[in-house]
Amino acid sequence: MKRALQLLGFLLIGVSLLYCTTRPKTAVKTEKPNVIFIFSDQWRADAVGYAGNPDVKTPYADQLAKESINFKTAIATMPVCTPYRATLLTGQYPLKHGVFYNDKPLPNEALTMAEIFKDNGYQTGYIGKWHINGHKNGEHPYSARDKPITRDRRQGFDYWKVREVSHDYNDSFYFDENDQKHQWPGYDAFPQTDSAIGFIKQAKEKPFLLVLSWGPPHNPYHTAPEKYRAMYDPKTLTIRPNVPKAMQDSARRIYADYYAHCTALDDALGKLLKTLDEQGIADNTILVWTSDHGDMLLTQGVLRKQRPWDESIRVPMLVRYPNGFGKKSIEVTKPINTPDILPTLLGMAGLKIPATIDGKDVSKGILNPAVYPVDAALVVLPVPFHEYNFQNGGREYRAVRTERYTYARRLAGPWLLYDNQTDPYQLNNLVNKTEYAALQKQLNTVLDQKLKETNDTFLPADEYMKRYNYTYDNKDSLRPPSYYAEIRPK
Repeated sequence: MKRALQLLGFLLIGVSLLYCTTRPKTAVKTEKPNVIFIFSDQWRADAVGYAGNPDVKTPYADQLAKESINFKTAIATMPVCTPYRATLLTGQYPLKHGVFYNDKPLPNEALTMAEIFKDNGYQTGYIGKWHINGHKNGEHPYSARDKPITRDRRQGFDYWKVREVSHDYNDSFYFDENDQKHQWPGYDAFPQTDSAIGFIKQAKEKPFLLVLSWGPPHNPYHTAPEKYRAMYDPKTLTIRPNVPKAMQDSARRIYADYYAHCTALDDALGKLLKTLDEQGIADNTILVWTSDHGDMLLTQGVLRKQRPWDESIRVPMLVRYPNGFGKKSIEVTKPINTPDILPTLLGMAGLKIPATIDGKDVSKGILNPAVYPVDAALVVLPVPFHEYNFQNGGREYRAVRTERYTYARRLAGPWLLYDNQTDPYQLNNLVNKTEYAALQKQLNTVLDQKLKETNDTFLPADEYMKRYNYTYDNKDSLRPPSYYAEIRPK
């Protein structure tokens, strides 16, 4: 009997040793990850050091890129402020959630990012620019921008330090959870980041979702703190070759001020990253750093956004999640579209993706390109408005941006076709050229399929304004005679 017990003991020890030597070296972590989503307004994809820009100083973003998934073809589905935000929060395309024009309200009925995470036990917080509360028909176009967003309009966010919209970054206020007005001291992105750090430090009971929304580098470009403006001499800056020669001196001055904002924000990013390390939560935090859309910055001779060129639609996007993907650089060259962001975050967090969401969860394709679910990003402009209204040359369009190509179509027909591999500055429009007819037909089919998937019949702007009972702002509805000549059947 004693001999048998000894043999049993040796057997148990052997099994134990076998388990210890064959089990995974890193235990599977079951704790839900925190999610921090940081995005700025109008920061285009090439304005970072890690993308090869020789002039802009972004050391913290550059370091983050070495530890993150770098989505090199991150595309704004609708490259303008309010529609992007509504798409980000819902995972839906603009014609589904109905916000395709600035300062229009996202309906309360929408199922949003914060509500989904909250239902899964997360604390929620939002700091900075909101821009989806909107104004009522008949009110002044910007009448809601200085008003508090009431609790029922916060789309599931609890911690709240928010203003609808401001571009005065040095004299900026916000409203808190009780609709009380407060002043951000100094350059507002800095105290907003401090508020985010305060939230992070106290949010220890449960996992959290935190959104930090900075206003810069959106114009006015010249308003960054002097410390950062002094870092840039316009005369030394490299101008992209798709800026017309007559505008290059102006572009250099704009670049200098724009980059000053970028460097200021990069410092804020560095401070927040340091906090995550100090709090010991960096490894179990999904951190996203990105922007809502880019800025033409006199590319093609124009400023701002809404247009389908890369300077407008491409944004930087880094996602760091050490517990999920390690702490190394991973480049993803296939597109990620704005509606894909929410389901991808849910996928990374191991949460169920609601049926209301249009976008695709690309998380499983990050390390396995064979199963990456997005081959083309859809870009839409159902209604051109404000800086790109009809009188300023704006037109309704639909477009696709693949890993290599850009193809855009207006109501009048095919408009733009670029091979972004051989023509990265989009100087050679290939549309309707005989030798590219097969490629154009192929991309037109891809666009048609995207429109079919999203139930987009590509109608004139007025049809959507009527359908959603919206009114045009100021003179946005006015069209030059050439508009009607363009779309009249031939």
